[in-house]
Amino acid sequence: MTNQAAPDSAAPAPKLASPRKLFVNIPVADLQRAIGFFTKLGFTFNPQFTDESATCMLVGDDAYFMLLARPRFEGFSRRPVGNPLAETTAMFAVSAATRDEVESLFATAVSAGATEVSEPQDHGFMYLRSFYDLDGHHWEVFWMDADYGRE
Repeated sequence: MTNQAAPDSAAPAPKLASPRKLFVNIPVADLQRAIGFFTKLGFTFNPQFTDESATCMLVGDDAYFMLLARPRFEGFSRRPVGNPLAETTAMFAVSAATRDEVESLFATAVSAGATEVSEPQDHGFMYLRSFYDLDGHHWEVFWMDADYGRE
């Protein structure tokens, strides 16, 4: 471990001229199976961006996941595509309104075929559960106390 100073994040971030939208692309082995899984978790899909090889899953006002059939995903990448069943390349965290909603989403995911990653993590101000989806992608569902740190 080096003795480098921690990055300075105290400076206010510049205000964006316009909000940005977030699109996360992930490969899936079976698009219809993935749509079924995430539908059970309450997500919806934009039919304008859906065909036999891709769909756009709505996560928030400005956040989307593009579920891409593996061959379509490979067409966008210049590097070999990793195997999420064997390697972790990212962790996707989605918020929930309450601790009970965290448990409900987690239970629904597991009953739909997801695999539990670890025991619940309770930090007092934040509670989370983790699972691997049907393709091995690591998801975390968390609740955070909105008043934490405000005093």
